[in-house]
Amino acid sequence: QVQLVESGGGSVQAGDSLRLSCTASTGAFDSYIMAWFRQAPGQAREFVAGITGRDGTRHVTDFVKDRFTITRDNAKNTVYLHMNKLIPTDTASYYCAAGTGGGLGFAEFLYDYWGQGTQVTVTS
Repeated sequence: QVQLVESGGGSVQAGDSLRLSCTASTGAFDSYIMAWFRQAPGQAREFVAGITGRDGTRHVTDFVKDRFTITRDNAKNTVYLHMNKLIPTDTASYYCAAGTGGGLGFAEFLYDYWGQGTQVTVTS
């Protein structure tokens, strides 16, 4: 069982930046594909960004790719979501996810473990 703990959320103004962190309790962190999803009130959860374990291949979804980046530090068992130029529609709970067998993708079923989420609120 892998536990994922997110941190770094908060309330900010439009145009601000935040860095979310997710630390995993596993000795094989580099074998996991890591991803960030988000869920706004009344909306379905959606994929935001993902990164593979060893070669660091990344994918960031189109609607944030000019503002968000994903990185990981395998030595610290941590994945980060760097969010710049935040806008009110970025307001959501952000979830970290870890998966092994399905590849880097958008679908929730590809990920085996999920964090509890961290809230990001952006005001204009």
